[in-house]
Amino acid sequence: MIQRIIFFLIVIAIAIGGGTASVWYVLVAKEGIAALTVGGWTAYPTMGTPNADPYSKARIARDGLLPLGRAEGLAFIADRDSAGNGLSRNCDYRVEGVTPTARFWTLAAADDRLEPLGHAGRPSAVHSQQILRRPDNSFAVAVGPHAAPGNWMRIDGDGPLSLVLTLYDTPITGASGLEVFELPQVLKAGCDA
Repeated sequence: MIQRIIFFLIVIAIAIGGGTASVWYVLVAKEGIAALTVGGWTAYPTMGTPNADPYSKARIARDGLLPLGRAEGLAFIADRDSAGNGLSRNCDYRVEGVTPTARFWTLAAADDRLEPLGHAGRPSAVHSQQILRRPDNSFAVAVGPHAAPGNWMRIDGDGPLSLVLTLYDTPITGASGLEVFELPQVLKAGCDA
């Protein structure tokens, strides 16, 4: 009788522990359910819609996010460079390439909880109407603690870094728009020792 009770308690503990661990993993994982991954960038196209899955709704509630609706735009998050290494605030990076068609876009620096980063009260961000472009309409934005010529976003401190590329009023948010498109690469330029 006691063996059955102990066996029952072990089974209940495994079920509760396994269920809790799987929910925690899904809420923390950047890729996964309803995620759209392009290169090193990840977005959740259904997050701001009534069709959002339960895990996206839980992520919104846990993090206090205010996601864009499908007709408003789409936010892509990169927490790794193009080589697959995690982004760090004490490293310099170059975000190079082109963005899909959008009326307006922003590139902002955030910590791993997607809290905006800044310097001297100013956010570390650039937008599509202020950057310098190359003749082929591509661009390069330097991101890091060291000054760089051209487009530069200053990042201070230590710890993980996330880049948030938000495309506003873009056709890729439509049902037919989630096809093949290109996003900028995040290239590591160097790190402080």
